[in-house]
Amino acid sequence: MIDHAHDLAAVQEATDRLLTAAAALDNAALAGPSRLPGWSRGHVLAHLARNADALVNVLGGRPMYESGEARDADIARDAPRPLDVHLADLRDSADRFRAEGARPADWSRTVELRNGVLDEAARIPFRRLIEVELHHVDLGVGYELEDLPDEFVRREIQFLADRFAGNAAVPPTTLTGNNGHSLSTGGDQGAPVTVGGPPWDLLGWLAGRRDGSALKVTGGPLPALPPL
Repeated sequence: MIDHAHDLAAVQEATDRLLTAAAALDNAALAGPSRLPGWSRGHVLAHLARNADALVNVLGGRPMYESGEARDADIARDAPRPLDVHLADLRDSADRFRAEGARPADWSRTVELRNGVLDEAARIPFRRLIEVELHHVDLGVGYELEDLPDEFVRREIQFLADRFAGNAAVPPTTLTGNNGHSLSTGGDQGAPVTVGGPPWDLLGWLAGRRDGSALKVTGGPLPALPPL
């Protein structure tokens, strides 16, 4: 069972960590490249602020973004701002998301995200947690996949395994962590493979943050995953 209140609290904790890390930057570092191709650290912070507002829209029954083009334009517009403006925007947008999450609501209702994706409202706080935690890593400021909370890593691996389940572009794949726990993902075509290793390396590969070279693969080559 999804505990949205637990996840809302986790979002706040992760946001506080992110804000502390971002506050240690300066404007020159902010303009430097992040780990996401073509994005500066300013792009990452701008995206995080606008994503918080977009998820407020989702919880409020409104379109997540006006359009894909508007989303990209907002990020490009906000990326060059000075650090103090970024920090204020991150705090304010996080406060708006927290306030929306505190409203009495039917958390079992279905909500719509980008590209017609449907989900249960109770899962939106975890989706926000994914954004905050992984993009903190993307900033390249010393917060690594190995630093992510264990509960988050476990749940995000499950989330991504579910996302690729049934995808014909991915062969039948068994994911195994160091604790012996296993998950199944992929479609039903092709030779089955098993991919194992430390959970943060599994997460990095599934989330497109690592190339999977640290993983052990049996039954065939490491599957090429479609973009998220």
